[in-house]
Amino acid sequence: MLPAVEPNPILIRIGPLSVYWYGVLIVSGAMLAAHIASTLSRRNGHDPEIAWNLLLVVLITGILGARLYHVMSSWDYYRQNPGQIFGLQMAGFGIYGAVAGGLVGVWAFTRRYHLRFLEWIDYAAPGLLLAQAIGRWGNFFNQELYGPPTDLPWGIYIAPEHRLPQYAMFERFHPTFFYESILNLIGALILYYLARRWTKGRLYGDIFFLYGIIYPVIRFFIEYLRPDAWRIGILATAQWISIGSVIFFGSLFFIRRKLRRQAMVYVPGTPWQPQEQ
Repeated sequence: MLPAVEPNPILIRIGPLSVYWYGVLIVSGAMLAAHIASTLSRRNGHDPEIAWNLLLVVLITGILGARLYHVMSSWDYYRQNPGQIFGLQMAGFGIYGAVAGGLVGVWAFTRRYHLRFLEWIDYAAPGLLLAQAIGRWGNFFNQELYGPPTDLPWGIYIAPEHRLPQYAMFERFHPTFFYESILNLIGALILYYLARRWTKGRLYGDIFFLYGIIYPVIRFFIEYLRPDAWRIGILATAQWISIGSVIFFGSLFFIRRKLRRQAMVYVPGTPWQPQEQ
């Protein structure tokens, strides 16, 4: 059995300011994602600084989207505690909300600076999944989003104050954050390999569309180990979103191959430029 460790969610205190592990992990993951996007875009002739400027926008829109999704999923609590919606700690984020908010940020940025939206979400996709793998460890420090009780050797200890009422008498639980983190890491490596090596037959947007298939499949099965999941009918809300995402991005991936317009075809080493009006 793993030792019964109760992690401190606070990394460091500086006077009245508390720096939380969750926030540090999110920012660290985002910076790694920007570095990967910068590296991939530089290979295609772009100024690497573009990715870092884009990061500032995506952090804002992504965090807002993630927080909105979480608040909606826990509305019974936040309706009674509205002051906690944007409190200083702001524990709780929803990755699907983060992705939606991030896409809005990328769209606004690429439109403002005349860049190709599909090209830049391709650069972002591998790092995004890596950032998710890193960010999931914030759930460990917050003692949240764990699975059902288990007697497996890798079951993690959850302190009594963080246990769901129906599991108050249990101590060890499935580390669902760890399962998802490992699967996200594998998915990120696959996407990074494809982003660097796949040229023949590739269309702009393909890498992100594959992300839109890979991550939802991971999330769909992880949700079966989430006893506190926000549910609609027989499935968790995230599972319904996962099904919709796989259908949507899978359809885009294959239908575009039927259309195969020249403007869609990925051309390595050449940054896309908008046509002059």
